Amino acid sequence: MRFFKYHGTGNDFVVLDRLSGGPLPSPEEVEAWCRRHTGIGADGVICACPPVAGGDARMCIFNADGSEAEMCGNGIRCLARFLYEHAGIKKNEMLIETAAGSKSLSLSVEAGEVREVEVDMGAPELAAPDLPASDDPANRPGVVSISGIPEGPVDAFCVSMGNPHCVIVVDDVSQAPVSTLGPAIERHRLFPRRVNVEFVEVTGEGRLKVRVWERGVGETQACGTGACAAAVAAVNLDRCSFPVHVALPGGTLVISVDQHGHVLMRGPAVEVFRGELTSRRGKER
Repeated sequence: MRFFKYHGTGNDFVVLDRLSGGPLPSPEEVEAWCRRHTGIGADGVICACPPVAGGDARMCIFNADGSEAEMCGNGIRCLARFLYEHAGIKKNEMLIETAAGSKSLSLSVEAGEVREVEVDMGAPELAAPDLPASDDPANRPGVVSISGIPEGPVDAFCVSMGNPHCVIVVDDVSQAPVSTLGPAIERHRLFPRRVNVEFVEVTGEGRLKVRVWERGVGETQACGTGACAAAVAAVNLDRCSFPVHVALPGGTLVISVDQHGHVLMRGPAVEVFRGELTSRRGKER
């Protein structure tokens, strides 16, 4: 079984072509392929699937622990480059279906290669079924206090970008307790489907430095939806204004908004290598 390896600002993925149908990987296969020392090594597995709602393709994405995710900002940019360069979808404007709805993408192409991709991530949601209601005394949407965790009560900003995010503003992101506070909040009772956790330092006007604890993965080099959530939180908390340059360990993403209030995310997608998988087990979808 042929696979492609991509990364978007260090957030890396195994990409499989399922545009003609065929089995999707089992959770056990995803876990095995994503292991850094005994597998390919990745933050997740993306399957390019046939569309069902009029798009150019459909993205099915699985976290490194085998669980399925609704959406991935870095992953969808990687999928767009794969579709353009290897699946014959030579379009500078694409529509890719996800479990969080269809997403419009604009591809910057030079000499037949995709250099950058901008994704319309849709409007952020400050009230969603997989997020707690705001308990802020000033009644600010999205603002919550999280208790019962190792670091004591923590003020956070919760937002959905098609998947749930909990954003914590810190003074120095390099010293943030990502490895302890991240997993404690990920599985906190306030978040019925678990949550992605962003630790955010404001470094200047329109500039953030961010580390992310991803649901089902752990700390990653980058997270596209997490960068969007961090920017939305910082703007709503009056810490900066759009456009926002979000610096992550694996690179920088530029987050802006359009006239409809939709969040736009722009960044690279890089093909790393190609190879063959020996396992052929999976489930049909």
